Amino acid sequence: MHRLYLGRTKLVLQSKRCFFEGRKITVEKLSTDPIEGVNNLKIVPQIIQESDVPDEAILVKVGSCGVHWVDLLMFAGQYQQAPPIPYTPGMEYSGTVAYIGKGVQGDLSVGEDVYVSDIVNTGPRSYGKYAPWGGMATFSLAPAYTVKKLPSTLSLDEGAVLNGAFETSYHGLIHCGELKKGETALVHGATGASGMAAVQIASAIGANVIISGGSDEKLNLVEQQCLGTGKVVGKFNYRGEQRLSSYVKSLGIKGVDLVFDTVGGTELSRESLRVMKFGGRYCVIGWTSTPLAGGGRGAGADHSSANLLPTNLIMMKGAKVIGCPVAIHTNLDPTIKPQRMKAIDSWLEAGLIKPFVSHTFPLEQYREALMAKWERKVTGSCILRCQE
Repeated sequence: MHRLYLGRTKLVLQSKRCFFEGRKITVEKLSTDPIEGVNNLKIVPQIIQESDVPDEAILVKVGSCGVHWVDLLMFAGQYQQAPPIPYTPGMEYSGTVAYIGKGVQGDLSVGEDVYVSDIVNTGPRSYGKYAPWGGMATFSLAPAYTVKKLPSTLSLDEGAVLNGAFETSYHGLIHCGELKKGETALVHGATGASGMAAVQIASAIGANVIISGGSDEKLNLVEQQCLGTGKVVGKFNYRGEQRLSSYVKSLGIKGVDLVFDTVGGTELSRESLRVMKFGGRYCVIGWTSTPLAGGGRGAGADHSSANLLPTNLIMMKGAKVIGCPVAIHTNLDPTIKPQRMKAIDSWLEAGLIKPFVSHTFPLEQYREALMAKWERKVTGSCILRCQE
């Protein structure tokens, strides 16, 4: 028997068969709130036999895994979609190829740096047999078509948070909201992963943005991420005393064409409608201000906390209110995905978008990583590094 030790990772070869040993975080029961969910997580041993790898799959030795807001809602039973229990959280990740299924065709090789480019068809946000295989582990399995070579311009950390934020933002801004060059978008939650991605995409297509968040320091950092011709024309701190409608008016802007809202909240939603142009588009991306309004298989939705949009303002503004659930929509209509992936890849190659990571943690500090995300300490993205 020959053993190769890689930190705590162990590859065992015996009689032309192999198995891989490592660790993974596991969700064994749903909780009633995200903090309880974090406390219920635990690290367990991970053993993967060669026979466990489907012919069409690739086994990835995970280097970096993105820590998402959705992860927290999901294992708290407060997300509209949840994988069968037990499962490993972590919707997107990067690493190296550890093993290739016998039926996989292509140019990937063992040891090559890769990232999982499709959070809809693998990992906890998918619907099939790969739903239990998240990235908060030493190893994870994914269908080969979801695994791509890591671009030379990206680190493993950056590759681990590329598609979740940018696919969500493309779906909201472009597919649903039809944002165009020369228009102005109001982005709520601009300091988060999807919000910052939305700012970069708007800049890439030549649309201007008003960014909204709870920290002047973070908003200044977001402004620096505009890499295209579109510019930040306003920075609104919703923790201040000024109302959004008064602030937009002070900028000399008559109204915004589109609202990209990851935050929600009845008052912020009402103010957002007030600053929209007639016929504007209100794109609902999430509701981080009322996280238990979503519902799921845990305690159920707290509908009393859900956002309430005033129908009189919707009517008088001729507004279009659009729900933008990227995973659900793509599962129902897979044909919408190739166009956004082509756009994301082209912007990345042109240097117009780039993931931003403010916090990194080792796997053992998964609770600290998740709580940093929950407590809004993160700007852009947070990473869990799964190798020692």
